[in-house]
Amino acid sequence: MKKFHRILYRGYISELFVPYMDLDEEWYYRTFLDAGEYGFGLSALPLEPLRDCPQNAVFMDVFVASPNGRPIKMPNTFCIFEKYAGDIMWRHTENQIPNKLIREVRPEVSLVVRMVATVLNYDYIVDWEFKQSGSILATVGLTGMLGVRATKYTHKDQIQEEVFGTLLAENTIGVYHDHFLTYHLDLDVDGEANSFVKSKFETTGVADRGSPRKSYWKVVSETAKTESEAMLNLGSGAAELLVVNPNKRTKMGNNVGYRLIPGSLAGPLLSDDDFPQIRGAFTKYNVWVTPYNKSEKWAGGKYVDQSHGDDTLATWSKRDRDIENKDIVLWYTVGFHHVPYQEDFPLMPTLSSGFELRPANFFESNPVLKVKPPKVVKWSNCSALTVI
Repeated sequence: MKKFHRILYRGYISELFVPYMDLDEEWYYRTFLDAGEYGFGLSALPLEPLRDCPQNAVFMDVFVASPNGRPIKMPNTFCIFEKYAGDIMWRHTENQIPNKLIREVRPEVSLVVRMVATVLNYDYIVDWEFKQSGSILATVGLTGMLGVRATKYTHKDQIQEEVFGTLLAENTIGVYHDHFLTYHLDLDVDGEANSFVKSKFETTGVADRGSPRKSYWKVVSETAKTESEAMLNLGSGAAELLVVNPNKRTKMGNNVGYRLIPGSLAGPLLSDDDFPQIRGAFTKYNVWVTPYNKSEKWAGGKYVDQSHGDDTLATWSKRDRDIENKDIVLWYTVGFHHVPYQEDFPLMPTLSSGFELRPANFFESNPVLKVKPPKVVKWSNCSALTVI
């Protein structure tokens, strides 16, 4: 009899902070909080078959509440499809046996759920990809049109002062800006009571003279007990970030868990006392962990368009609440520092990043060992081979 184990109760983009760097009178205030001010989900548009999604996709409509509270149908908001892009799930070749070559390969086939939100000039392609290995990949792709402003300049050599961007075409500046997408990840790894474990690699000298080696590395782990201990700017030494269930173990005695594999590590470069950064203080760290609270859904606060930065994820975390062996929420920010280039103009090719939630002793062994190899079929009316 199959037994189901929980991983992620709810995951979504909680806020999207896009500050532009132009100090001009017509631009300095352009520091957008796209979820709270514009409605990131409400900005979703119908997906087009064969263009936004492949031929094998199925589409889902959704209903949302309008400003007057009435339901509105949004057609083809999501598409769901199996993805096979030629990636390898796992493989091995055993070539040490004389006169014999043994090879096993399994193709990667995953399930993708996609939506696209168009917030003013930018289109955000949001994918949740579920792999047979148990991994969950969250990816966001940026495309659309750059935020540009007019200039008197027609060549870079004419520029003598700070223009806060790149000259992309005659009389056209692409303004420097950031994109910070903060995800709310309510992980329930095999149950609601979880802990956050951060580890680092530590170089250790060899004291035993019986070994010719002089050093090795080991993993030093620490369980965060409070919110302040979980705040992290990645790239500062953390090697492994895990959410584990301290009450559940594998047969080998390891705590079942999932680990966060980060993508883009960009963080805010604005000063902490800059008003836009006060409102967007939830981007100060790449990782936050808070105890679950049903009122703490939106990293920028409940009423973002009226916010002065006094009701954000950064504010809640000042209480420094206990997070060990509790129902916790992991917050992760995917960041982009966007320096526009001429190839981004007038329409920008998609730029993507994201993160992976990957099993860490969640299964007793590799869960996809029993996946059957594909069959090769030669169709009588086709010259190409088809794999099914």
